[in-house]
Order: sequence, then structure tokens, then C-alpha cells
Amino acid sequence: MNDTFIPTSNSTKKKWYLVDADNKTLGRLSTEVANILQGKNKVNFYPSTDIGDYVVIINAEKIRVSGNKEEQKLYRRHSGRPGGMKVETFKMLQKRIPERIIEKAVKGMLPKGILGRKMYTRLKVVEGVKHLYQAQNPELVKF
Repeated sequence: MNDTFIPTSNSTKKKWYLVDADNKTLGRLSTEVANILQGKNKVNFYPSTDIGDYVVIINAEKIRVSGNKEEQKLYRRHSGRPGGMKVETFKMLQKRIPERIIEKAVKGMLPKGILGRKMYTRLKVVEGVKHLYQAQNPELVKF
């Protein structure tokens, strides 16, 4: 008799991972982090279940991009009011809020909908080396 085992989110223990973004490429780092958040690195991965882990990214201000993307890559946001579009380049946003660059890149790689929004809450991006998650004993990941 063959039974299909579908893991539930509360049947697996969530681990904490620490990723250092120092001198890493934005896209390559984001895909690896998105895979951990979704649980694709686990043996019992199932697309409709939330079995991913927590990820803490440090040194967000030291992320890099290739080519001319520092000047050409644009980040847009809108206030919702007429004429409320704000546009920033990668370099300007990196000086102002470097965490947002990684957050937007990873969020775009997660599934759209309720499950993806739940996975996104487990992403913690920090500027610098100090973070508030030492008590969880995050495991350092090398990419």
C-alpha cells in the first residue's frame, strides 16, 4: 500500500540561518535565500506547505550588483496620490535604506499570495554585523 506523506508546517522544526551579504551578488544571494524560506533545501519539500526556515542577512549595505546596475537599476514606489511616484537608483537606495534592496529582491522570488507573504515574514535583513537574533543560534550558511 502506497501512502503519500504531505508534511505540515507544524510537523517540522524551523531552523535559523545566518547569511553574510558582504561582497555577494544581489540576484544569486536572493535566489538562495528564497529557496531556504520556501523549504526547497529540505527533503520533504511540498509546494503548498510552509516548511521553510528563518533567514537573517547581515551586512546588507555591502551587497553588489554587476554591470551598470548601480546607476541604471530603478526602484519605484507610489504614495497612492496623483503625481506620487518616487523613483530612486540602486546607489541612492543603498545609501538610504540598504535593507530594502534585499527585501524587495527576495520578496519578488517568493510565491504570490498568502503562503508567500507568510514566508516573507521569516526574512530578517540587518545593516551591519550586529543583529537581535543571537538567542536563536543561527547557523552560518556559505554560498
